[in-house]
Formats: sequence, structure tokens, C-alpha cells
Amino acid sequence: MRTTDRAAAAERAGLGRVVSAALIGATIEWYDFFLYGVVAGIVLNKLYFPASDPLVSTLLAYSTFAVGFITRPLGGVIFGHFGDKIGRKSMLVITLMLMGVATFLIGLVPTYAQIGVAAPILLLVLRIFQGIGLGGEWGGAVLMAFEYAPPEKRGLYASIPQIGLALGLCIASGVVAALSYGLTEEQFLAWGWRLAFLLSAILVAVGAYIRLNVMETPEFAKVKETNREAAIPFVSMMRDYPGNVIAGMGARTIDGVFFNIFAVFSIGYLTGTVKLPRTEALLGVTTAALLLCATIPLAGWLSDKLGRTRVYAWGSVITGFSAFPAFWLFLNSGGSTAMIWLALIVPFGIFYASVYGPEAALFSELFPARVRYTGISFVYQFSGIFASGLTPIIATALLQYSGADKPWLICAYCAFAGLVSAASAMWIGRRARQAALSNLVRPEPPQWVQTHTS
Repeated sequence: MRTTDRAAAAERAGLGRVVSAALIGATIEWYDFFLYGVVAGIVLNKLYFPASDPLVSTLLAYSTFAVGFITRPLGGVIFGHFGDKIGRKSMLVITLMLMGVATFLIGLVPTYAQIGVAAPILLLVLRIFQGIGLGGEWGGAVLMAFEYAPPEKRGLYASIPQIGLALGLCIASGVVAALSYGLTEEQFLAWGWRLAFLLSAILVAVGAYIRLNVMETPEFAKVKETNREAAIPFVSMMRDYPGNVIAGMGARTIDGVFFNIFAVFSIGYLTGTVKLPRTEALLGVTTAALLLCATIPLAGWLSDKLGRTRVYAWGSVITGFSAFPAFWLFLNSGGSTAMIWLALIVPFGIFYASVYGPEAALFSELFPARVRYTGISFVYQFSGIFASGLTPIIATALLQYSGADKPWLICAYCAFAGLVSAASAMWIGRRARQAALSNLVRPEPPQWVQTHTS
């Protein structure tokens, strides 16, 4: 084998290790984070937030779910700062450990009946640490893949860690569904649900071992070599790229809203309003998440071929408006599990991927390497407060206002989010084209300048 062939093979193997490490770690982090959301409306509302009104207890449980999203920007700023100053790899190991320990401890918290008000307070504190951990995790995992990948394949490779969300949700809902199916209701509520949280200890040990055996990204290594690190990355980001920050948060809207309607809120809606058995609702979400594992990288690949913002803008509109036929099928399924699963799987397993697949590369391209960890973490996590964390609460309130058999305000909420994200993606694309055109028509510097600078 020629030297160039061996070098290319080694480079591909290195890229494969990095992408695998990013994917496995992201899967564990999302499993930890969304496990809380899966059980919030079916377990935590009963054991930790007792109230005479089931609506109030559910809203309280979803409120602690939202706290995780509120603290994610803090984690993004903290770990983004050190990720842009020290490096991506070390931050990924720290965030994984922080998330895993918090999740494991949630499985040990006594109930309200056992220790009173201290129970929800402990849940709240651990949820805060979960949010801080994930706030720093997502940006680092994405950048490890994005900055290692060839420029023409960055959409594809940056989408692979995104599969971690689908796998994490799939494992979380699948584990809870299996425990729910294999145990009686009394056993599940007494101790069965805790096993899903305690499992995190094993997953974190595996993920930490894998991440400790990857190298720093070449693009950030160049920043370090040339001493081009930002003094305070967050300040540099806000000063130099305010428009990109706002546009990125706008583009993120449909992702947060749609995911939490179909992956979190839908479980309580299907079991409470449509009267679908809990196990079947969880398996429907799990099936959609499994399909996402294939459609997310497909959408990332399409964004390399057709254009990042074009795929994202059209995907935002289609995804947002697909809520209308989905909820119509929920209500008119006649109790058919197949019809309900179809209404879950097509919008969530296929349409949603057109947004979530290209998203990582779209956000990464908004910022240069010296502030990229901070930039994408802040855009993704800060917008998540409104687009993700508050969505189950907003959806519950909208349903209470309109009536359980009239979920059209929830659908309109999804459609509005889709339009906001499409407009933001179009703005990003227009700015990118203007920048490319400006670089194209900029006159060549005089020969003496080229000679001098070379």
C-alpha cells in the first residue's frame, strides 16, 4: 500500500473513532436527560408532586422538566468557554460524568410520602445538574465530528452525533416500556422506574472510557498553535456575531417545539385523552425514534448535496404543519394502535429529521473555530428554554383552554414554530450567499502585497 493510501486509511479510521465517540457519548447524555421527561407525566407527578388536581401535579412535574432546559445555557456558556480555551475533548468527559452522576442519584431520591417537600427539592437540584451537563455536552459532541470531517461532508458527519438524541430517547422510552410491561403497576411505581435511572452508571462508565481515547480536533489545534483563542469567547461571540446568534435561535424553534410535543407531551396525551395503554404509547415513540436513526444522517447528507438552509427551511415548514394531520389521526383512530403509531412515526420519525439532521452543521457554520463551542452551545441551549423546556407546559395549558378533543391550538403552535424557523434559515442562507459573493468580487491585492504576505 502506498504511503498516501495508508495516510488516507489512517485518517478515515481516526474520523471513525471520533464520530463513534461523539455518538456514543451523546446517546448516553440524551438517555439521561429524556428519561426524566418520559417518566415526568406518568410517575413523578404521582410520587413527588401529589395534589388533589391531576392537572396541577402534571404541570409541577413538567416544570421541573423545564428547569433542565433553563440551566442548559449556563452549562453551554461554562463548558463552551473552556472548550474554546482548553479544548473539546476534556469538556466532553467532564460533562458526561456530571450528567451520569445526577441521573443515577435521581433513581435514589425518596418519594414525597417518605421525606416530604425535600423530595421535589432534591429532584429539582439534580435536574439542574442534568441541564448544566447536557448544556456543555451537545456542542462538544457535534464539534468533534464537524471539525474532523472533510468540508464537503460536514453535514453528514455532524448529523451522526445527532442520532444520539434518537437513540437516547429510544433507549429511555424502551427501557421504561419494558419495565412497565414486565412489572405490575404497583411494582413499577414502587421501584421499577428507578432501575432505568440506575442503569446510567454502567452507560457512563462505557462512554467515559471511549471518549478518553480520542484526540483533540485538528481545527481547534490550529487555533491553539497560532494563539488565536478568544480572551472571553462569550463576549467575542455577542460582539462580533449578534445577528448569527439571533438567527440560530430562531432556526432552533421548530426543533425544540416539535420534539417535545411528539416525544414528551404526546405520551401523556395519548394515555390520558386517547386512552391508549401506556406501554403502546411508549413503544410508538420508540419506533419513531428508531426510524430517526436512519433519517437523520440521510437529511445531513442531503444538506451537503442540496444546501444546508434549503433543506432546513423546507423541512421546518413541512414538520410544523404535519402536526395537524397527526393530531387528527390521534382523535379519529377509533382506538387503532396502528393508526396512532402512523400519526407518530411519519411526522416525528421522518419529517422531523429534515430539521434535526442538518442543524448541527448549520449552527457550526455560523461561527469561526475560536468561538464555535460557545456559539453553538449558546444558540442551541438558550433557545431551548423557550422552544423546548416550556413546550410541555404550554401544550398542557393550550389543551386545557381548548378542550382535550380540540388540540388545534397545539397544532397551530407547531406550525408557527415551523414558519419562524424557516424564515430564520432563509436569512442565514441569504447572509451566507452575500458573504460568498463579497469574497468572489473582492479585487486581488497587488502583487507586491501577495509577495510580502507569502
